[in-house]
Amino acid sequence: MKYPPKISGTPATWQAPGITMSPVRRMDVPVSNQKPIMPLKTDDSLNYRSVILMLGSVILFATNVLLIRAIWLQTPAADGWLAMLFRGGVGLAVVFALFSKGRGLNPARLFKGRLITIRGVVGAASTVAFYITVLKLGAGRAVILNLTYPIFASMIAAFWLKEKMTRGAMLWMFVGFCGLVIFLSDDGKLMRPSAYDLLALTGAIGSGWVVVIIRRLRHEEHPATIYASQALYSLLIAAPAAVKLPTLPPSAWMLLALGAVIVTFAQLIMTQAYQSMTVSRGSSLQMLLPVATAAGGWMFFGETYLPLEIAGALVALFATWRVVVSR
Repeated sequence: MKYPPKISGTPATWQAPGITMSPVRRMDVPVSNQKPIMPLKTDDSLNYRSVILMLGSVILFATNVLLIRAIWLQTPAADGWLAMLFRGGVGLAVVFALFSKGRGLNPARLFKGRLITIRGVVGAASTVAFYITVLKLGAGRAVILNLTYPIFASMIAAFWLKEKMTRGAMLWMFVGFCGLVIFLSDDGKLMRPSAYDLLALTGAIGSGWVVVIIRRLRHEEHPATIYASQALYSLLIAAPAAVKLPTLPPSAWMLLALGAVIVTFAQLIMTQAYQSMTVSRGSSLQMLLPVATAAGGWMFFGETYLPLEIAGALVALFATWRVVVSR
């Protein structure tokens, strides 16, 4: 595929060591002079490479959650706000190291691109809402409510991006969510909503919107720029937590930084996967995150689960598979 002549030294392709990124639209050339990099029409065919990338991101996200939990058990002062602070600061450092100097990252777009700014602000705010609800509602209840975002994302994508979603896929997504409710529910407490439940649902809507924006921006922005927007605004929002940094032991610093590197690569490959995967398929695969996290909790923290909880996890796995292979 050929691009228009290179202008002012901007490279025609963007790539960093260890990560292969698809070419994206040149921001320094008028749109009218460019040939489309990807068809604007959504491709409903199953792309196995994108499935592998999305599953890889789920594993990395789960690894980060388990690592943060291990850090918190060792150092209670290393809470979610500090994790978010490291996630923003280290995330920016990683993308600048790998994708700056003409390799894809465009810092100017972080402040000039309307959708990029919305992605960053809403993504960071949704992360804050999740951390607050985890503390106030408990991890299980907060995760269930947060994982309604695939439903919101699919509806937004169908309306905004005109993505097709069959009734069968919608049904299996609902079945998978019911499986997660069974797997994560806590003594029927889901029947007593509170203000924090509303906050959790608001965060889920924000997360769904962010996923659709990521999918929409695949025609215009490099994945590094898309992720850098959330890293930047996460850093700004969590900045007050920096007062706790002097109380952390060196081991907590290193592990928090490691977790931030892991979640950065998880975000980058998830963004890459959405370039050739519909929102409904991608978000359904992300619904496997609590199951993967639970498996890690069983392996590394000795957590046990009742037969009903295991059945719920199996239902979620089967339903996710049905959504992914649906046509």
